[in-house]
Amino acid sequence: MIHLIYASIATEDFGTEQLTELLNQSREANARLGLTGILLNSRRSFFQVLEGEPDAVDGLYKKLLVDKRHTNVSQIIREPIARRYFGDWSMGFTSASPEELSHIPGLNDFFGNGSCFTKLDAGRAKKLLTAFGKGRWQAELTGPKRERV
Repeated sequence: MIHLIYASIATEDFGTEQLTELLNQSREANARLGLTGILLNSRRSFFQVLEGEPDAVDGLYKKLLVDKRHTNVSQIIREPIARRYFGDWSMGFTSASPEELSHIPGLNDFFGNGSCFTKLDAGRAKKLLTAFGKGRWQAELTGPKRERV
């Protein structure tokens, strides 16, 4: 089993409706392929972790490389893993502002000052992965109820 972490920039803005449609399609396809992971989006910048068997992960990544909705696709990490970090995660999202996320330890390096996921190196990507894997960000969100899709 491997995980592959990549970043990309959307060629156009994804509204809630478009993001929901993308996630619904991804859930079905990923379930068929035995893939798990996370997808983060901030200001047209995407960061995704894909986990699964090498053929399935690499096959999906090859499709993403030619997907016209993405540009500047860059692989950050591809390595074997002993276990899944996000085995029980479905593709979903919680709407949170960069300001809310900037106050959470472990995440403030990634969402403040117009940061872009495509500028992450392997060390910073692992720091972000660890923060999300431990769920620290969820417990610290404040404000109105967050919709999960």
